Amino acid sequence: MKILPYGTRALLLELDDIDEVLAWVEAIGSAGVDVVDVVPGARTLYLSVATEEHVPALRDALDGIVPDRRAATDGPVVEIPTVYDGPDLTDVAEATGLTTDEMVTAHTGRPWRVAFTGFAPGFGYLVDGDTRLEVPRRASPRTSVPPGSVGLADVFSGVYPTSSPGGWQLIGRTDVRLFDVAASPPALLVPGMRVQFVAVTP
Repeated sequence: MKILPYGTRALLLELDDIDEVLAWVEAIGSAGVDVVDVVPGARTLYLSVATEEHVPALRDALDGIVPDRRAATDGPVVEIPTVYDGPDLTDVAEATGLTTDEMVTAHTGRPWRVAFTGFAPGFGYLVDGDTRLEVPRRASPRTSVPPGSVGLADVFSGVYPTSSPGGWQLIGRTDVRLFDVAASPPALLVPGMRVQFVAVTP
């Protein structure tokens, strides 16, 4: 692990992988470390404190933490009803060696975990799915992906909260609203939550 200063009142942890990131998030929460923001990424963890004077105490607190990759707790579960008729469904099935029915079963067979958010407001990067579903991004990204599109890319699954360009493999769609500025909080998914996809008919 490498700890880097990030501005005057924050630190950035550079870590090996998403599992280590999630272990640190869990450990920092369990230790009650005094932080303002905890923002996980694929291999980084951003930690901010109230003032510049709090940074040394944050460093000291991190020195006393030994994260356990096995200690991640189960967050609340959000169900996302999904129609599996995406334009890339057949191609993904062929790439994985599964039938489309087997692929849907794999995608809905276990809860996914929200590792971090980004790309667009409300977009959660979901991990801990069936490893057979690990597929690369599309060679040619789409210029416009409809809101509610459910996709796969590398080790992640995700749902596009709004219309945007995107290169993920689209396998389905949902009517669940992932981001609403009038809601509190506006984002449905936050790191640590679990997402259970549920197959439904159109």
